[in-house]
Amino acid sequence: MPDLTPVIAASTRWLLNAYPAPAGAFSRASAESQARQATALAAALRYPTAMDVQLLDLLGPGGADRLDWLTGNDTRPDDAAWRTWVDETVVSWAACLLADPVLAGHAQRALAATEHHGGPGALRRLLDPGTHDVQAAALLRHPDLLEPVAALHRSELVARLSVEGAQAA
Repeated sequence: MPDLTPVIAASTRWLLNAYPAPAGAFSRASAESQARQATALAAALRYPTAMDVQLLDLLGPGGADRLDWLTGNDTRPDDAAWRTWVDETVVSWAACLLADPVLAGHAQRALAATEHHGGPGALRRLLDPGTHDVQAAALLRHPDLLEPVAALHRSELVARLSVEGAQAA
């Protein structure tokens, strides 16, 4: 299976820059783990086959410009390289999954229909966060703060998951 790592890493980094964790190494690590699980799941659903991933490698994901404009995220010149690997749809879907645990559960079940596989417990922090996980990702999981990003591509995610009446986060 071709590798989604560049898109997952860049999309995770974008989410963490836009919705930072509180101070402290453990909080940052917990928030990063949750963001990475959400973007990995979103990327696997967005690019479900090896052919999809190969097309992504050929065409590229599109970058973070629209997301930055939407959220008012400030960029630095030295961020240009990784930002080109941000996938707007993956970030939007990850925001949906972070804000809505029920939708994240549907997404985990839909993962079986893709060519990607996650090990048992691979999404524990996303699906069943502990108290510290919730505190560490307070901004990253806040539905109102995520709404502008989540709303961009929520309808496509809901359609992909065949979920009726999914919340508007």
